[in-house]
Amino acid sequence: MKLLLDTHLLLWAAGDAGQLSIPARSLIEDPSNKLFFSAASMWEIAIKLGLGRADFHVDARILRRALLDNGYNELPITSEHAVAIDTLPPIHKDPFDRILVAQAMIEGINLITADSLVAQYPGPIRPV
Repeated sequence: MKLLLDTHLLLWAAGDAGQLSIPARSLIEDPSNKLFFSAASMWEIAIKLGLGRADFHVDARILRRALLDNGYNELPITSEHAVAIDTLPPIHKDPFDRILVAQAMIEGINLITADSLVAQYPGPIRPV
């Protein structure tokens, strides 16, 4: 199964696995799953680190390299993803989460998330 991890799950998987739920950890550790991270997550981390957010205290360059080195696949943001945002209901205002949802819908990848608002979107969204 193809899985796109939301930004917090990426951060937890890379640095604080104790934050992951058991279902999230099981999906991430299952070797039959193909794991993806979005360029949007790297963008979000870089911006929020620059703003001094304590929950985003990681260098996006180092995290990106570590994800790639550990078999994750990078999902770029395309114009098709960007324009798909206008089809989403106004459940969540965070632009980073909205682009992740659009990417999951367009690419047919399951977005796994610990965010209860993101989990309300229709489509291939899986709360963990």
